Amino acid sequence: MSPPIIYNLFPTLAGPIAGWFEHAERARRMGFNRLLLNPVHYPGFSGSLYAIKHYDRLHPVLETAESGAGLDALGPVVRRVCEMGVSMMTDLVINHTAKDCPLVTSHPGWYRRDAQGELVSPSAMDPANADHATVWGDLAEVDNERAVDREALWRFWEDLVSRWMDLGFTGFRCDVAYKVPAALWRRLIDQAKHREPDSVFAAETLGCRLAETQMLADAGFDYFYNSSKWWDFTESWCLEQHQQFRAVAPSISFPESHDTRRLAVESGGSEAVQRQRYAFAAAFSEGVQMTVGYEFGFRRRLDVVKTRPGDWEEPAFDLSRFVGRVNELKLRHPLLRTEGVLSAITVEGQDVTALRRWSDEAGTHRGVILVNRNQADAREVRLDPSDLPASPRLYRPCLDEAPADGLAVPGAVRLAPAEVALIMEAP
Repeated sequence: MSPPIIYNLFPTLAGPIAGWFEHAERARRMGFNRLLLNPVHYPGFSGSLYAIKHYDRLHPVLETAESGAGLDALGPVVRRVCEMGVSMMTDLVINHTAKDCPLVTSHPGWYRRDAQGELVSPSAMDPANADHATVWGDLAEVDNERAVDREALWRFWEDLVSRWMDLGFTGFRCDVAYKVPAALWRRLIDQAKHREPDSVFAAETLGCRLAETQMLADAGFDYFYNSSKWWDFTESWCLEQHQQFRAVAPSISFPESHDTRRLAVESGGSEAVQRQRYAFAAAFSEGVQMTVGYEFGFRRRLDVVKTRPGDWEEPAFDLSRFVGRVNELKLRHPLLRTEGVLSAITVEGQDVTALRRWSDEAGTHRGVILVNRNQADAREVRLDPSDLPASPRLYRPCLDEAPADGLAVPGAVRLAPAEVALIMEAP
């Protein structure tokens, strides 16, 4: 199975489902093999995509007169996208519902409650600051562990997964996976894989502590999401997380997400940084994910309540060819198709991070990732020949003029500002 190269289509930015084919075709041309949708259900009083009120109805922004309001309207759309060669994924949210979800009334024993009998709202740690936590007051936390009639609750989630698969979805991003019992995930994953062996389950684990990650080891997840988006290319924590995760499951990197500010805002609109962070994400782990609009340098933060089709922006630039080049290299080269084993290398060169990347512990395929941390100036780096693979080639996907089949490795590599380069054997 190919590594997941995921294009995240934010549904309320894309608008009515009839218009999704244009986005899916653009993703296909860039080499993405999966299209991920955030929740498309009818929301509760807050309007948040993640505060689901009705599981059998579409968000009103996605409806058309022809499609109607039911989830069945997705079926023809999904089939057509899959015919393009792009598999469909969606967020699977089973840790909570909207507080005004009818299940709160029909199955009150399915929810966590405080000492006064009030609904408990879920919270999560900020991955950028462990001292901060966010509490979502519009949500009611489901008690998947100790619910009254837990078996009926778990069957409800089984039916939800089956419903998505009936519509043609074969991938699931599992929201706040570490807050859901591993036994429930195992049941859902086993059910889906019995029906479709190539179905994919990716655990959203941002803010998840190591112990919580290890609790998911027996759940059967195909992937975790890692935190490399926040790495400064120097501190040790990111490589440590990579090593910890790979003992459980391979991971997926991303340069921005719907939960973060747009990278174009953080970088001041730097196209070089936009290239750097995507190229690095694709090289860092087995999977990579890009949010709609990243290729155009969009600056408006996606909002799970407010974002609408009118928030589509004029492109600041167009990185579609660059993204396609990176994705093609990732799919073509065996070193980049696995999670890999990463370790830092000490090199001669200011502002340069160098990582040894092996495809596995045995080093079946070997290479080096080079990152120029300086966003304004070129930097030169010299490598010890012992760190290089046999018959090395230099791949420079960040540079439009660089040949796809690589270059001979010079004695010193001069990296453009913010450039990411790879030294690997030819595939």
